[in-house]
This record gives sequence, C-alpha cells and structure tokens, in this order.
Amino acid sequence: MDAGFERITQQVHHFISALISAKSPLNLLIAFSGGLDSCVLLHAIVQAKKTLDFDFKVMHVHHGLSPNADKWGDFCKQTCLSYQVPLEVVKVEVQKGAGIGLEAAAREARYKALQAARADYIMLAHHRDDQAETLLLQLMRGAGLKGLSAMAAKDESRSLLRPLLDITRQEIEAFAKANQLAWIDDESNQNTKYDRNYCRHEILPVIKARFPAADETLARSASHMAESAKLLDELAQIDASACIIDGRMNVDQLSALSLPRAKNLFRWWLSSMGFLAPSSDRLDDMLTQLMNASNDASLKILLDKADEIILRRYQGFVYIEANHPKHASDIAMIWQGEASLTMPDGTHLVFERHQGQGLAIDRLGGHKLRISNRKGGERFKPDLARPTRTLKHLLQEVNLPPWQRERLPLVYLDDTLAVVPNVGVDCMMQASERDLGLVIRWIV
Repeated sequence: MDAGFERITQQVHHFISALISAKSPLNLLIAFSGGLDSCVLLHAIVQAKKTLDFDFKVMHVHHGLSPNADKWGDFCKQTCLSYQVPLEVVKVEVQKGAGIGLEAAAREARYKALQAARADYIMLAHHRDDQAETLLLQLMRGAGLKGLSAMAAKDESRSLLRPLLDITRQEIEAFAKANQLAWIDDESNQNTKYDRNYCRHEILPVIKARFPAADETLARSASHMAESAKLLDELAQIDASACIIDGRMNVDQLSALSLPRAKNLFRWWLSSMGFLAPSSDRLDDMLTQLMNASNDASLKILLDKADEIILRRYQGFVYIEANHPKHASDIAMIWQGEASLTMPDGTHLVFERHQGQGLAIDRLGGHKLRISNRKGGERFKPDLARPTRTLKHLLQEVNLPPWQRERLPLVYLDDTLAVVPNVGVDCMMQASERDLGLVIRWIV
C-alpha cells in the first residue's frame, strides 16, 4: 500500500498507543455515521486493535432528519457486523425550534447521546478540511480565541479525540478506495443552505484555487489560536487567585484589572462554573453594572436567555446563583455518615473528619444529626466568651447574602442547634485538640 495511505493507519495506531500508556485499561467509543470519514476511522481502529490492548464500541446516532436515516442505520449495523464489533444505534429527537439552527441542534443532540455513554474517550473522524471550515465559520461569527482555536485533537474537558485532525479529505478518500471500503453519502452534505456546506463547496474551493495549502495554513492558525487561548486561561487563573474567594468574586480586585484582563477573567470564571460566556456586548454591560455600582449596592443580573442563572452583587462580591431555587422548607434529612448530602435546592452539605476541629464526634453518642431549615427565632452560641445571640444577627455579622440566609441548612443534635455550616459550632459541642471532629461545610 502507498506510504500516504499507511499514514492514516500508523497515526491512529500511535494515537491509541499513547492513550494506553497514560490510561490502561482503555475504553473507547467510536462515533460512526457511516459516512466516508467515520468508515475510514473505524477501519483504522479495527486494524489497531489487532496489535494493541484496548476496548471499544461503536455508536450510530439516528437523527431521523433524512428519509434515508433508517437505511443508514442498517448500513452501520452491517458494517459493524462485518468487523464483528459492537454497535449501539441511538435515536435522538432534534429540537428544530431551539433557536440555534438545525445544524447546531443536530450536533448538540449527537454530542449529548455520545457523552451519555460510558467510555473513557469518544473518537470522532474530523480531519484537516473540517478544521479549516470550522475556523472560517468561527471567523464569520466573530468568535474569540477559544472559538478560533477550532477543534482540538485531544479535548480533555469533553473527553473527545480526533486522531485524523491533520489528515486531509483527499488522503481519506484515497485510503477508503485503496482498502475497498463502502460508505454512505448524506444528501444534506450537498445542501449549501447550511453554513458548513456553503463554506465547503463555495468558499474553500475559491480560496484553495489561489492558496493551494489553505487547509494546512488555516489549521496551523487554529493551533496558534489554541496556544494563545491556553495562555489567557493561565493568566485568568493567576488573576483568580487574587479575585475569587470561596467561589465569589471580589469587585475591588476585579476593578483593579485592565478591562480586557477583567473580561478574560470573567469569561474564564463562568466557564469554570460550567456556564457559557455571554456575548461581548452583554459582558461589557454586566461588568459595567458590577464594577460601577456603589459599595452597598445589591444587584441581580440575568446571565442567560432562559433566566435560570443570575449574577448577584452583595457587600463588594459577585455571586453566581440559580434563579429559582426550591424553598428551604423542603429540608428534612438525617445524616447517617455520608460524605455529603444534596439539599433540595441542589446545594450540598459536606462532612469531613478532622482532628481538633468542628463538632466533637464523641458528643453524638448514638444520636443522629438532623438537617433542617430555618424556622425563625433561632439562637446560637458559637463563642464561649460571648453571649448567646440570634442567628439572624450572626448571619448578618458574617455577611452571608440575604438570599442564602433563607436557604441555609441547619444541623441539630436532638433539639439543640449544634452546627450552623460556614458559621460555627455550638461552644459546648466543639472538638478539643484531643478530639476527632466533624467539620460541616455548605457548598452553594
């Protein structure tokens, strides 16, 4: 076989070999559409399996968008049967009215199905031409550095692998013909009403006519963007060490940064919390409100279109909160030794054993700790040298935000308020230096 054809087999082999050396046993999931690219990837993986020790299975996501969708599913079954590899066909419903376009909705449904499977990594058949198309599309959308980084060969955050990312479509076609592979053609790939197809059939051919190595140079640019984006993430982590305390952001520290640096930190913070960054205009408006409000201002800013996530400012700090938490009156739990308990509003109580800290475990005896919500009028004495005080005043003193005070879970031993998480332990129940203690923290 031609050396160029061998490159695909060797590259997939080396890619998987490196994975095995880092993680063994290795369990892979192969995304298989039945198209040219995924047929080539599956064939190369089957060859790699002959000499490497790893497990894999195949998934075909059935979108049901084409009248030929059932035939494609049957083709995938026959192909996997010929290789004697396991295949799962998953039917998904594409949300056509989601407001993000049919292409994006189908892609979202596909990734959701793939990531629901239990595997160490998901292997995708994206190649260099796909990378060039992605970069051009992101440029047209005005994306930032992360978007212009296009696709990564190894995306650890989403457990995605793309071993063919520096292989051209031309090489893939030649490999398929040399190995006499069969594949299906999705008729929608010719429909230029879709942005990616328009880019593939109308724009890139014109660019390549003048710049034949455009796919290679565009992919290289995406790689440079990825390096720059990584540096910005590292800068954000440095800034976060000074600006973010216990999951909340200090407004004064944020304001001390240059505006581009503050925006970079804010995007990174939202991403680290699992949220998508807002548009540039929206982000500018949010930062203006957060940084220019008076010190005693209490702000509430909607973060997403669904109004499910909000930013709050209180006592000089920014918080990210769910907009519609369930009321704390739902709390009625017994702790039975778990490392953590999930509250009805999605927050968590974490229980850790430490010497000389927290609630003295020997005080429990055979009694269970009871978790409840505030009823009003509670009194608490965490400091032996100070008088018993109302819980209301103690929470104000520690600057717990008002919306969190309403949901704060309280820990009782029988009828005695033993622990107010993140505030203190009843002075008569605190662990001494010789005692093993239970430290209870509330993670919002």
